[in-house]
Amino acid sequence: MRILLIHQFFLEDNDGGGSRWNEMSRIWTQAGHEVTVLAGMVHYMGQRPDRYKGRYFHKSTNQDGVRVIRCHVSESYNSSFLGRLWAYFSFTCSSSWAGLRYATDRYDCLVVTSPPLFVGITALLLSWGKRIPFLFEVRDLWPESAIATGVLTNPTVIRFAYWFEALVYRRAKTINVLTPAFRDALLQKHVPEEKIIFIPNAADFALSEELLTTFDVAAFRRQHALDSRFVITYVGAHGVANHLEQVLETADLLRDTNVLFLLIGDGMKKKELMQQAQDMNLSNVRFIDSVPKRTVFTYILASQMGASVLKKTDTFKTVYSNKTFDYFSCKKPVLMAIDGVSRELVETAEAGIFVEPENPHDFAQKIRLYLAHPEWLAQQGENGYQYARTHFDRDVLARQYLAHLESWDARKSL
Repeated sequence: MRILLIHQFFLEDNDGGGSRWNEMSRIWTQAGHEVTVLAGMVHYMGQRPDRYKGRYFHKSTNQDGVRVIRCHVSESYNSSFLGRLWAYFSFTCSSSWAGLRYATDRYDCLVVTSPPLFVGITALLLSWGKRIPFLFEVRDLWPESAIATGVLTNPTVIRFAYWFEALVYRRAKTINVLTPAFRDALLQKHVPEEKIIFIPNAADFALSEELLTTFDVAAFRRQHALDSRFVITYVGAHGVANHLEQVLETADLLRDTNVLFLLIGDGMKKKELMQQAQDMNLSNVRFIDSVPKRTVFTYILASQMGASVLKKTDTFKTVYSNKTFDYFSCKKPVLMAIDGVSRELVETAEAGIFVEPENPHDFAQKIRLYLAHPEWLAQQGENGYQYARTHFDRDVLARQYLAHLESWDARKSL
Protein backbone atom coordinates (compact mmCIF):
# COMPACT_ATOMS: atom_id res chain seq x y z
CA MET A 1 0.00 0.00 0.00
CA ARG A 2 0.93 3.63 -0.42
CA ILE A 3 -0.14 5.58 2.65
CA LEU A 4 -0.18 9.36 3.07
CA LEU A 5 -0.01 10.45 6.72
CA ILE A 6 -0.73 13.97 7.97
CA HIS A 7 0.88 14.55 11.35
CA GLN A 8 1.96 18.08 12.29
CA PHE A 9 4.20 16.87 15.14
CA PHE A 10 5.85 13.85 13.51
CA LEU A 11 9.25 13.67 15.20
CA GLU A 12 12.62 14.24 13.62
CA ASP A 13 15.12 11.39 13.96
CA ASN A 14 16.22 11.13 17.61
CA ASP A 15 13.83 13.84 18.80
CA GLY A 16 12.22 13.61 22.21
CA GLY A 17 8.45 13.47 22.48
CA GLY A 18 5.50 11.29 21.54
CA SER A 19 6.75 8.76 18.98
CA ARG A 20 3.56 6.78 18.27
CA TRP A 21 3.56 7.53 14.57
CA ASN A 22 7.31 7.30 14.07
CA GLU A 23 7.10 3.75 15.38
CA MET A 24 3.90 2.94 13.49
CA SER A 25 5.31 4.15 10.16
CA ARG A 26 8.56 2.26 10.80
CA ILE A 27 6.66 -0.99 11.28
CA TRP A 28 4.55 -0.39 8.18
CA THR A 29 7.62 0.39 6.10
CA GLN A 30 9.37 -2.75 7.34
CA ALA A 31 6.29 -4.70 6.26
CA GLY A 32 6.86 -3.50 2.68
CA HIS A 33 4.49 -0.55 2.46
CA GLU A 34 5.32 3.00 1.37
CA VAL A 35 4.60 5.80 3.85
CA THR A 36 4.79 9.52 3.09
CA VAL A 37 4.32 12.00 5.93
CA LEU A 38 3.26 15.62 5.73
CA ALA A 39 4.79 17.07 8.90
CA GLY A 40 5.56 20.44 10.43
CA MET A 41 8.95 22.14 10.71
CA VAL A 42 8.35 23.16 14.33
CA HIS A 43 8.57 20.64 17.20
CA TYR A 44 5.49 20.41 19.42
CA MET A 45 7.51 22.26 22.08
CA GLY A 46 7.97 25.17 19.67
CA GLN A 47 11.57 24.74 18.45
CA ARG A 48 12.40 25.10 14.75
CA PRO A 49 15.72 23.55 13.60
CA ASP A 50 18.13 25.99 11.99
CA ARG A 51 18.23 24.02 8.73
CA TYR A 52 14.63 25.04 8.06
CA LYS A 53 15.22 28.77 8.47
CA GLY A 54 13.96 30.61 5.40
CA ARG A 55 12.43 27.46 3.91
CA TYR A 56 8.80 26.57 3.40
CA PHE A 57 9.21 22.92 2.42
CA HIS A 58 11.88 20.28 2.92
CA LYS A 59 11.84 16.72 1.57
CA SER A 60 13.87 13.88 3.11
CA THR A 61 13.81 10.22 4.07
CA ASN A 62 14.16 9.46 7.77
CA GLN A 63 16.23 6.73 9.39
CA ASP A 64 13.35 4.26 9.08
CA GLY A 65 12.93 4.73 5.33
CA VAL A 66 9.84 6.91 5.66
CA ARG A 67 9.53 9.80 3.22
CA VAL A 68 8.91 13.04 5.15
CA ILE A 69 7.80 16.34 3.63
CA ARG A 70 8.33 19.08 6.21
CA CYS A 71 5.98 22.04 5.83
CA HIS A 72 6.13 25.60 7.12
CA VAL A 73 4.75 26.30 10.61
CA SER A 74 4.74 29.69 12.30
CA GLU A 75 7.20 29.89 15.20
CA SER A 76 4.56 31.71 17.26
CA TYR A 77 3.35 28.33 18.63
CA ASN A 78 4.25 28.99 22.28
CA SER A 79 3.82 32.77 22.30
CA SER A 80 0.09 32.97 23.08
CA PHE A 81 -3.25 31.40 22.24
CA LEU A 82 -3.49 33.45 19.05
CA GLY A 83 0.08 32.50 18.21
CA ARG A 84 -0.71 28.81 18.64
CA LEU A 85 -3.88 29.13 16.56
CA TRP A 86 -1.90 30.80 13.80
CA ALA A 87 0.73 28.04 13.97
CA TYR A 88 -2.02 25.47 13.46
CA PHE A 89 -3.49 27.31 10.49
CA SER A 90 -0.10 27.97 8.93
CA PHE A 91 0.50 24.21 8.88
CA THR A 92 -2.97 23.64 7.44
CA CYS A 93 -2.14 25.93 4.54
CA SER A 94 1.38 24.66 3.91
CA SER A 95 0.52 20.96 4.26
CA SER A 96 -2.43 21.31 1.89
CA TRP A 97 -0.18 22.86 -0.72
CA ALA A 98 2.57 20.28 -0.14
CA GLY A 99 0.07 17.46 -0.40
CA LEU A 100 -1.04 18.67 -3.82
CA ARG A 101 2.38 19.82 -5.09
CA TYR A 102 4.90 17.35 -3.64
CA ALA A 103 2.99 14.26 -2.48
CA THR A 104 2.16 13.17 -6.02
CA ASP A 105 2.19 9.37 -5.75
CA ARG A 106 -1.01 7.43 -6.31
CA TYR A 107 -1.92 6.84 -2.68
CA ASP A 108 -4.33 4.18 -1.50
CA CYS A 109 -5.44 5.94 1.64
CA LEU A 110 -4.96 9.00 3.80
CA VAL A 111 -4.42 8.91 7.57
CA VAL A 112 -4.66 12.10 9.61
CA THR A 113 -3.95 12.30 13.33
CA SER A 114 -5.09 15.05 15.65
CA PRO A 115 -4.73 17.29 17.59
CA PRO A 116 -4.72 19.88 16.25
CA LEU A 117 -8.23 19.48 14.95
CA PHE A 118 -7.52 21.79 12.01
CA VAL A 119 -5.44 19.17 10.21
CA GLY A 120 -8.90 17.99 9.26
CA ILE A 121 -8.99 20.83 6.72
CA THR A 122 -5.98 19.33 4.98
CA ALA A 123 -7.60 15.89 5.16
CA LEU A 124 -10.82 17.09 3.55
CA LEU A 125 -8.96 18.90 0.76
CA LEU A 126 -6.54 16.09 -0.07
CA SER A 127 -9.17 13.37 0.22
CA TRP A 128 -11.25 15.23 -2.35
CA GLY A 129 -8.32 16.19 -4.57
CA LYS A 130 -6.73 12.73 -4.65
CA ARG A 131 -10.00 10.79 -4.60
CA ILE A 132 -9.01 8.64 -1.64
CA PRO A 133 -10.76 8.03 1.69
CA PHE A 134 -9.29 9.19 4.96
CA LEU A 135 -9.03 7.82 8.46
CA PHE A 136 -9.20 10.43 11.21
CA GLU A 137 -7.42 9.59 14.47
CA VAL A 138 -8.52 11.19 17.73
CA ARG A 139 -5.53 11.35 20.10
CA ASP A 140 -7.22 13.97 22.29
CA LEU A 141 -10.78 15.24 22.61
CA TRP A 142 -10.42 18.63 20.99
CA PRO A 143 -11.87 21.22 21.53
CA GLU A 144 -12.88 19.83 24.96
CA SER A 145 -9.31 19.59 26.26
CA ALA A 146 -8.47 23.11 25.08
CA ILE A 147 -11.58 24.46 26.81
CA ALA A 148 -10.87 22.51 30.03
CA THR A 149 -7.34 23.92 30.33
CA GLY A 150 -8.42 27.48 29.56
CA VAL A 151 -6.50 27.60 26.28
CA LEU A 152 -9.69 28.05 24.26
CA THR A 153 -12.13 30.64 25.61
CA ASN A 154 -13.55 32.59 22.66
CA PRO A 155 -17.20 31.53 22.17
CA THR A 156 -17.10 32.05 18.41
CA VAL A 157 -13.97 29.95 17.99
CA ILE A 158 -15.46 27.24 20.24
CA ARG A 159 -18.66 27.10 18.17
CA PHE A 160 -16.63 26.86 14.97
CA ALA A 161 -14.45 24.11 16.45
CA TYR A 162 -17.45 21.98 17.39
CA TRP A 163 -19.04 22.52 13.97
CA PHE A 164 -15.85 21.61 12.18
CA GLU A 165 -15.27 18.56 14.38
CA ALA A 166 -18.71 17.23 13.39
CA LEU A 167 -17.95 17.87 9.70
CA VAL A 168 -14.69 15.92 9.85
CA TYR A 169 -16.36 13.00 11.62
CA ARG A 170 -19.06 12.87 8.93
CA ARG A 171 -16.57 12.87 6.07
CA ALA A 172 -14.06 10.42 7.52
CA LYS A 173 -14.40 6.83 6.34
CA THR A 174 -13.16 5.57 9.71
CA ILE A 175 -12.31 7.20 13.05
CA ASN A 176 -9.70 5.67 15.34
CA VAL A 177 -9.87 6.48 19.05
CA LEU A 178 -7.08 5.95 21.57
CA THR A 179 -9.22 5.18 24.63
CA PRO A 180 -12.61 3.56 25.31
CA ALA A 181 -13.77 6.86 26.80
CA PHE A 182 -13.12 8.62 23.48
CA ARG A 183 -15.33 6.03 21.82
CA ASP A 184 -18.12 6.74 24.31
CA ALA A 185 -17.74 10.49 23.74
CA LEU A 186 -18.05 10.09 19.97
CA LEU A 187 -21.11 7.88 20.32
CA GLN A 188 -22.70 10.61 22.42
CA LYS A 189 -22.00 12.97 19.51
CA HIS A 190 -23.97 10.58 17.28
CA VAL A 191 -20.98 9.25 15.34
CA PRO A 192 -22.07 5.86 13.90
CA GLU A 193 -20.67 2.99 15.96
CA GLU A 194 -19.56 1.06 12.87
CA LYS A 195 -17.33 3.98 11.89
CA ILE A 196 -15.20 3.81 15.06
CA ILE A 197 -12.21 1.56 15.70
CA PHE A 198 -10.01 1.38 18.81
CA ILE A 199 -6.22 1.13 18.38
CA PRO A 200 -4.65 2.75 21.45
CA ASN A 201 -1.20 3.97 22.36
CA ALA A 202 1.20 1.16 23.13
CA ALA A 203 4.49 0.03 24.60
CA ASP A 204 7.70 -0.14 22.57
CA PHE A 205 9.04 -3.53 23.59
CA ALA A 206 11.70 -3.67 20.90
CA LEU A 207 13.64 -0.92 22.68
CA SER A 208 12.82 -1.83 26.28
CA GLU A 209 13.71 -5.49 25.93
CA GLU A 210 17.07 -4.66 24.41
CA LEU A 211 17.90 -2.28 27.26
CA LEU A 212 16.53 -4.57 29.96
CA THR A 213 19.24 -7.08 29.02
CA THR A 214 22.15 -4.77 28.12
CA PHE A 215 21.84 -1.54 30.12
CA ASP A 216 24.06 -1.13 33.20
CA VAL A 217 21.65 0.51 35.63
CA ALA A 218 24.12 0.65 38.53
CA ALA A 219 26.77 2.43 36.46
CA PHE A 220 24.21 4.92 35.13
CA ARG A 221 22.97 5.70 38.63
CA ARG A 222 26.52 6.31 39.83
CA GLN A 223 27.29 8.50 36.82
CA HIS A 224 24.22 10.67 37.41
CA ALA A 225 24.48 10.84 41.21
CA LEU A 226 21.35 8.75 41.72
CA ASP A 227 22.87 6.28 44.18
CA SER A 228 20.94 6.09 47.44
CA ARG A 229 18.04 8.06 45.93
CA PHE A 230 14.48 6.84 45.43
CA VAL A 231 14.05 8.17 41.88
CA ILE A 232 10.64 9.07 40.43
CA THR A 233 10.74 10.02 36.75
CA TYR A 234 8.19 12.10 34.89
CA VAL A 235 8.52 12.18 31.11
CA GLY A 236 6.44 14.52 28.99
CA ALA A 237 5.33 18.05 28.27
CA HIS A 238 5.77 20.85 30.80
CA GLY A 239 2.63 22.77 29.89
CA VAL A 240 -0.62 24.09 31.29
CA ALA A 241 -2.37 20.73 30.89
CA ASN A 242 0.28 18.88 32.91
CA HIS A 243 0.11 21.07 36.01
CA LEU A 244 3.55 20.01 37.23
CA GLU A 245 3.28 22.49 40.10
CA GLN A 246 1.77 19.59 42.02
CA VAL A 247 5.04 17.67 41.66
CA LEU A 248 7.02 20.58 43.10
CA GLU A 249 4.59 20.88 46.01
CA THR A 250 4.91 17.13 46.61
CA ALA A 251 8.71 17.40 46.58
CA ASP A 252 8.42 20.11 49.23
CA LEU A 253 6.55 17.66 51.47
CA LEU A 254 9.21 14.97 50.99
CA ARG A 255 12.33 16.91 51.99
CA ASP A 256 12.89 14.48 54.86
CA THR A 257 13.19 11.49 52.48
CA ASN A 258 15.67 10.33 49.82
CA VAL A 259 13.11 10.88 47.04
CA LEU A 260 14.35 12.61 43.89
CA PHE A 261 12.06 13.73 41.06
CA LEU A 262 13.43 13.79 37.51
CA LEU A 263 11.30 15.92 35.18
CA ILE A 264 12.24 15.17 31.56
CA GLY A 265 10.84 17.22 28.71
CA ASP A 266 10.04 20.75 27.68
CA GLY A 267 7.11 23.12 27.27
CA MET A 268 5.81 26.62 27.73
CA LYS A 269 5.74 26.32 31.54
CA LYS A 270 9.20 24.85 32.01
CA LYS A 271 11.09 28.07 32.73
CA GLU A 272 8.40 29.11 35.20
CA LEU A 273 8.56 25.71 36.92
CA MET A 274 12.35 25.89 37.16
CA GLN A 275 12.11 29.32 38.73
CA GLN A 276 9.47 28.09 41.17
CA ALA A 277 11.67 25.16 42.19
CA GLN A 278 14.57 27.55 42.74
CA ASP A 279 12.42 29.91 44.81
CA MET A 280 11.28 26.95 46.92
CA ASN A 281 14.91 25.84 47.30
CA LEU A 282 14.06 22.31 46.19
CA SER A 283 17.14 20.10 46.03
CA ASN A 284 15.07 16.99 45.30
CA VAL A 285 13.88 18.02 41.82
CA ARG A 286 15.97 17.92 38.63
CA PHE A 287 14.91 19.27 35.26
CA ILE A 288 16.25 17.47 32.19
CA ASP A 289 15.78 18.71 28.63
CA SER A 290 14.00 16.60 26.01
CA VAL A 291 16.13 13.65 24.94
CA PRO A 292 15.74 10.84 22.37
CA LYS A 293 13.52 7.94 23.39
CA ARG A 294 16.44 5.58 23.94
CA THR A 295 17.88 8.01 26.50
CA VAL A 296 14.46 8.44 28.10
CA PHE A 297 14.30 4.69 28.63
CA THR A 298 17.69 4.69 30.38
CA TYR A 299 16.41 7.26 32.88
CA ILE A 300 13.24 5.22 33.44
CA LEU A 301 15.24 2.03 33.95
CA ALA A 302 17.42 3.85 36.51
CA SER A 303 14.32 4.95 38.45
CA GLN A 304 12.18 3.23 41.05
CA MET A 305 8.88 4.58 39.68
CA GLY A 306 7.33 6.59 36.86
CA ALA A 307 4.78 9.37 37.25
CA SER A 308 1.88 10.25 34.95
CA VAL A 309 0.47 13.69 35.73
CA LEU A 310 -2.25 15.93 34.31
CA LYS A 311 -4.42 18.82 35.43
CA LYS A 312 -7.57 17.90 37.36
CA THR A 313 -10.38 18.15 34.80
CA ASP A 314 -13.18 15.82 33.74
CA THR A 315 -11.88 15.87 30.16
CA PHE A 316 -8.60 14.24 31.17
CA LYS A 317 -10.51 11.36 32.73
CA THR A 318 -10.91 10.13 29.14
CA VAL A 319 -7.20 9.94 28.21
CA TYR A 320 -4.41 7.41 28.48
CA SER A 321 -1.10 9.03 29.31
CA ASN A 322 1.17 7.63 26.60
CA LYS A 323 4.24 7.63 28.85
CA THR A 324 2.49 5.16 31.13
CA PHE A 325 3.19 2.52 28.50
CA ASP A 326 6.88 3.40 28.53
CA TYR A 327 6.94 2.86 32.29
CA PHE A 328 5.14 -0.46 31.83
CA SER A 329 7.58 -1.64 29.17
CA CYS A 330 10.50 -0.83 31.50
CA LYS A 331 8.90 -2.73 34.41
CA LYS A 332 8.35 0.35 36.57
CA PRO A 333 5.20 0.89 38.66
CA VAL A 334 3.29 4.10 38.04
CA LEU A 335 2.15 6.94 40.28
CA MET A 336 -1.01 7.76 38.34
CA ALA A 337 -2.12 11.32 39.06
CA ILE A 338 -4.86 11.12 36.41
CA ASP A 339 -8.37 9.89 37.21
CA GLY A 340 -10.69 8.00 34.88
CA VAL A 341 -9.51 5.49 32.28
CA SER A 342 -5.82 5.95 33.15
CA ARG A 343 -6.57 5.14 36.77
CA GLU A 344 -8.56 2.09 35.65
CA LEU A 345 -5.63 0.97 33.50
CA VAL A 346 -3.10 1.03 36.34
CA GLU A 347 -5.47 -0.50 38.87
CA THR A 348 -6.59 -3.27 36.50
CA ALA A 349 -2.97 -4.10 35.71
CA GLU A 350 -2.04 -3.87 39.42
CA ALA A 351 0.92 -1.85 38.23
CA GLY A 352 0.96 1.20 40.47
CA ILE A 353 -1.28 3.41 42.53
CA PHE A 354 -3.78 6.20 41.95
CA VAL A 355 -2.91 9.68 43.23
CA GLU A 356 -5.62 12.32 43.48
CA PRO A 357 -4.70 14.96 40.88
CA GLU A 358 -3.57 18.32 42.30
CA ASN A 359 -3.39 16.90 45.83
CA PRO A 360 0.28 17.04 46.90
CA HIS A 361 -0.50 15.58 50.33
CA ASP A 362 -2.02 12.48 48.76
CA PHE A 363 0.89 12.32 46.30
CA ALA A 364 3.42 12.42 49.13
CA GLN A 365 1.49 9.91 51.21
CA LYS A 366 1.37 7.39 48.34
CA ILE A 367 5.11 7.76 47.78
CA ARG A 368 5.76 7.15 51.48
CA LEU A 369 3.84 3.87 51.14
CA TYR A 370 6.37 2.69 48.57
CA LEU A 371 9.26 3.88 50.70
CA ALA A 372 7.87 1.70 53.48
CA HIS A 373 7.17 -1.24 51.14
CA PRO A 374 9.98 -1.41 48.55
CA GLU A 375 9.04 -5.04 47.86
CA TRP A 376 6.01 -3.73 45.93
CA LEU A 377 8.20 -2.23 43.21
CA ALA A 378 9.39 -5.37 41.44
CA GLN A 379 6.02 -7.15 41.52
CA GLN A 380 4.00 -4.17 40.30
CA GLY A 381 6.61 -3.43 37.64
CA GLU A 382 6.36 -6.99 36.37
CA ASN A 383 2.54 -6.78 36.45
CA GLY A 384 2.55 -3.70 34.23
CA TYR A 385 5.02 -5.27 31.83
CA GLN A 386 2.97 -8.42 31.41
CA TYR A 387 -0.31 -6.49 31.07
CA ALA A 388 1.13 -4.26 28.35
CA ARG A 389 2.64 -7.30 26.63
CA THR A 390 -0.82 -8.80 26.41
CA HIS A 391 -2.87 -5.71 25.52
CA PHE A 392 -0.60 -2.88 24.32
CA ASP A 393 2.22 -4.27 22.16
CA ARG A 394 3.14 -1.61 19.58
CA ASP A 395 4.07 -4.12 16.89
CA VAL A 396 0.82 -6.06 17.26
CA LEU A 397 -1.35 -2.94 17.24
CA ALA A 398 0.49 -1.41 14.26
CA ARG A 399 -0.27 -4.55 12.26
CA GLN A 400 -3.92 -4.44 13.33
CA TYR A 401 -4.07 -0.84 12.12
CA LEU A 402 -2.49 -1.82 8.82
CA ALA A 403 -4.88 -4.73 8.37
CA HIS A 404 -7.80 -2.35 8.73
CA LEU A 405 -6.40 -0.02 6.07
CA GLU A 406 -5.72 -2.94 3.76
CA SER A 407 -9.38 -3.95 4.05
CA TRP A 408 -10.45 -0.74 2.34
CA ASP A 409 -11.20 -0.89 -1.33
CA ALA A 410 -9.78 2.62 -1.59
CA ARG A 411 -10.49 3.35 -5.22
CA LYS A 412 -14.13 2.26 -5.03
CA SER A 413 -15.02 3.64 -1.64
CA LEU A 414 -15.82 7.20 -2.62
